[in-house]
Amino acid sequence: MSAIAEAVAREVSILAGPALLAGNLAIPDGGARGIVLFAHGSGSGRFSPRNAYVARQLQRAGVGTLLFDLLTADEERRDLVTSEHRFDIPLLARRLVDATRWLLSQPDGFNLPLGYFGASTGSAAALLAAAELGKRVESVVSRGGRPDLAGETALRRVTAATLLIVGGHDDVVIELNRDAFAHLRGPKDLAIVAGASHLFEEPGKLEEVARLAARWFVSHLGAKAT
Repeated sequence: MSAIAEAVAREVSILAGPALLAGNLAIPDGGARGIVLFAHGSGSGRFSPRNAYVARQLQRAGVGTLLFDLLTADEERRDLVTSEHRFDIPLLARRLVDATRWLLSQPDGFNLPLGYFGASTGSAAALLAAAELGKRVESVVSRGGRPDLAGETALRRVTAATLLIVGGHDDVVIELNRDAFAHLRGPKDLAIVAGASHLFEEPGKLEEVARLAARWFVSHLGAKAT
């Protein structure tokens, strides 16, 4: 992979239905081979240090990134008390679809291959959105995710090349990912990171996630056009 030292970043506002969502769009200096939208899990947002780290590695590999809040500030405050949104996968997927369509209307995203990086429940939202948008989303990576929450019907409709990454110590989530993996019909792989827990907090494990994700996106974004 060719290294890109810097990325040009800017704050953006994304209209998703009635909600206005805050985001950070970063495009590698010199152009991008594609753009990856991040779908975070519950209790997280565009400032997630783990997603921010992965995003920087993708940018260095020549891939643009869009990190944004799936919930508004008011919704996030309510959710901390009621937990009403964190497992509302259809809502999170609609927000991701709306953000994708917003990006496609921007000069940065016009005609570029698109991918999704999902974590926790955000992985299910990413796969549900990919099922809806079909070939417009070329690649999906899940980190410690719950792809099973997308549902069997949606998983069977996903055409994007999909990589599921799970920590080797995350036993329950490994089985849930294996079950979801069996329903995927497009190009796919399941990577189990040895010695890693659910959040990949052990030394070197998040770096391994970033390497796997970057390799997957570089291999699959734009591959259908070549």
